[in-house]
Amino acid sequence: MVTDHQPLKIKAKPLLDYMAQYVRLTEEEENLLLSKVQYRKYLKGQYVVQQGDVCRYENFVLSGCLKTFYVDRQGQEHIVMFAIENWWTADLGSFLTRTPADYNVQCLENTEVIQCSYENLEQLYLEIPKLERFFRIIVQKAFVASQKRIIHNFSLSAKERYLNFREKYPQIEQRVPQYMIASYLGMTKEFLSKIRHQLLME
Repeated sequence: MVTDHQPLKIKAKPLLDYMAQYVRLTEEEENLLLSKVQYRKYLKGQYVVQQGDVCRYENFVLSGCLKTFYVDRQGQEHIVMFAIENWWTADLGSFLTRTPADYNVQCLENTEVIQCSYENLEQLYLEIPKLERFFRIIVQKAFVASQKRIIHNFSLSAKERYLNFREKYPQIEQRVPQYMIASYLGMTKEFLSKIRHQLLME
């Protein structure tokens, strides 16, 4: 666990390691990147983004767990994504278009992130062009995952969706309440409980 008095380069090491999988930065480029980002801690329950506000930052998760969700007109919460260590989270549409967010991003645990503002990210694209390629790859991966999730929602049974979630995200299942997983999978918590019971009996 990083602490507040540690230099940003130490705190941001997971981010730099993650980026190294896709682009090679010089030490000078790393230092420039670090001059344009900030480290922030959130407490469990705090919002990183609130529905209706403009999303100001793209967030890389150093530690913690978050949920992205929207609330419909009936006050019903619909979870569309979770985020844990080494994942990115934001309302990307709001962040890119500078318009009010459709989604909330809330911490389910005490959370640490590295944040980059829209303005600083645009500046980094100009000064380190390879970062534009990096973020294009990240957005493409997110888009493909979203498309696959839509297909699964249409083509898989509720039981298959749960088994697929459990296989893909075992860490998340251990850290998130069952009713939130049910919301993410598009079912009631009672129905998910029934599925889990059936699996235990098999």
